[in-house]
Amino acid sequence: MSSTQQLLLGEGAGGPVSVFIEDVFSCFLYTGTGAALTITNNIDLSGKGGLVWIKNRTMAAQAHALYDTVRGVENCLKSNTTAATDVRPGGLTTFSSSGFSVGTYDMENNSGSGIVSWTFREQPKFFDVVTYTGNGTSQTISHNLGSTPGCIITKRTDTTSNWLVYHRSISTQNIYLNKTDAAAGTMGITSVGSTTYAVNSSSELNENGGTYVAYIYAHDAGGFGLLGTDNVISCGTYTGTGSPFDVTLGYEPQWVLVKKTSASGDWILMDTMRGMSITTSQWLYPNTSGAEDASGAQLNPTATGFRVTSTGSGLNGGGATYIYIAIRRGPMKTPTVGTSVFLPIAYNGTGTARNVSTGFVTDSVIAINRNAFSSYSPSWWDRLRGANLALRAYAAGAELDLTSTYELTGFDFQLGFKVGIDNVNYDINGSYATTPFVSYSFQRSPGFFDEVCYTGTGVSGQTFTHNLGVVPEMMFVKSRSGSTDWTVYHSALGASARIYLNATNAADTGTASPWNSTTPTSSVFSLGNAGATNNSGATFINYLFATVAGVSKVGSYTGTGALLTVACGFTSGARFVLIKRTDSTGDWYVYDSARGITSGNDPYVLINSQAAEVTGTNYVDTDTTGFQVTAAAPAGLNANGGTYIFLAIA
Repeated sequence: MSSTQQLLLGEGAGGPVSVFIEDVFSCFLYTGTGAALTITNNIDLSGKGGLVWIKNRTMAAQAHALYDTVRGVENCLKSNTTAATDVRPGGLTTFSSSGFSVGTYDMENNSGSGIVSWTFREQPKFFDVVTYTGNGTSQTISHNLGSTPGCIITKRTDTTSNWLVYHRSISTQNIYLNKTDAAAGTMGITSVGSTTYAVNSSSELNENGGTYVAYIYAHDAGGFGLLGTDNVISCGTYTGTGSPFDVTLGYEPQWVLVKKTSASGDWILMDTMRGMSITTSQWLYPNTSGAEDASGAQLNPTATGFRVTSTGSGLNGGGATYIYIAIRRGPMKTPTVGTSVFLPIAYNGTGTARNVSTGFVTDSVIAINRNAFSSYSPSWWDRLRGANLALRAYAAGAELDLTSTYELTGFDFQLGFKVGIDNVNYDINGSYATTPFVSYSFQRSPGFFDEVCYTGTGVSGQTFTHNLGVVPEMMFVKSRSGSTDWTVYHSALGASARIYLNATNAADTGTASPWNSTTPTSSVFSLGNAGATNNSGATFINYLFATVAGVSKVGSYTGTGALLTVACGFTSGARFVLIKRTDSTGDWYVYDSARGITSGNDPYVLINSQAAEVTGTNYVDTDTTGFQVTAAAPAGLNANGGTYIFLAIA
């Protein structure tokens, strides 16, 4: 039963409606216009309530602006100052059922500035907003978190005051969001429970007549996913070692806030939309008004948490203690339509830097120069690995670190990706002779597609966690650091076989070393000691695909030499088809709807070759339920008795 069917069954039976992280949290990037602007992030603020935190990334000396639905629009608090509420009629102007709107002020909407917003919706076991008036003695504050808070950030709103932070890991000491100070003193929050917490007479928490707002975050409280058992937010601590180490959350994060507590240090805020990857980090500091800081790799997301790679004191001073808040990566819902997670685009290069819109958060892109006038195409790019890092799909070579001026220059465009001028390599946007390209954009989504970066151990039986949520049916593994073949697993071939993406070879059967003769599970994939998948100390990426009803199909067929219909369970045909013969030599053929899959002319490219696109053939056509392979197709697609594997996307 699919996740969608389970969800509908629960609702139809009168059960609770499942909640997912994408329902309650959004990291949304936009470019300021200087005019009234509506942000649609699909978070219901007018009906459910919550907090919007905005930061101008590129314009210096612009404060962090926080607005919440309890205090109302235009009422801004700035995390890097002690100031009372600042009424800003040109700041945040509307909370809506699908996001918010901003006015004309620079902090929220300076024309041409890159701006980030983080939206936290009120939801039990995730986040709550509370306001209250101090009584000068002690009092109990009610909240609706439905679990014991992991962190409470309090600000007095009627006059100047510090932002006092309670964190479960240093619950008896004070720390301040607007300061770099170490944890010290005695915390004025005296007890914390699942429905209330108590405050003493501290002026920062409870001065008589003072007005206060508290932003309350849960910790590992469950409450999410189909069964309501998944955690989506963690408030934890770690001790620095001065060398790289892993922090385990049980999920892959998209947003992490860190503060050193044993000594002075900035609050450091990172997210995957702005570039938190395995190679880079883009920092913002809630305690300063500074612009975004582009640093080297400091904190990298993993499938189960994050790796602290920095050796500096900001995140990993030897023996220093740190607190953090981490939020799970989404989406958690299984897609129901292919257009929400995949898009083929046929276009001509412009040779000028620009944004490419896909309509969804794009995590991975395959780009192909259709004229073969390219240095590195076909190439594969990823948010997780970081911009400007190309893997050549046709070659065994290691990952290429290309200049930031060219190629795919960023994933920090909300619903798409960025390309540079690319008039050197002509891999993704070159304009020589109106170069034609095709790109394939993918979103990581449960059941459909996932990526895992890992370091090989050389040990047979090694397992690595993935977040596909189902058993992978097709996996593409490539060493990033070494020159090795792309090794492909396919369920139709089994766990004792491999085939190579960058070659025409038939499947190599009876080989235990790539997958340790072990079928992957819904949570891990297994590796043997083959150097191409698990060389000790080498870095790798694994792209994992599976079948989602009506969205994707990983399958196989036997050729007939005659017209053959391959049913995929689709209703409007396939928009992408990748086919490889497995019992004999043959290329990896790629067809897509952007270039056309029509009777009489089905242009194809070969992902294992730099050869130019071939047009004027009639080998593969669409069928309502999937695709057809015609009688005219060559042996690489439809030899009588030949065996083939494929990946199709609706």
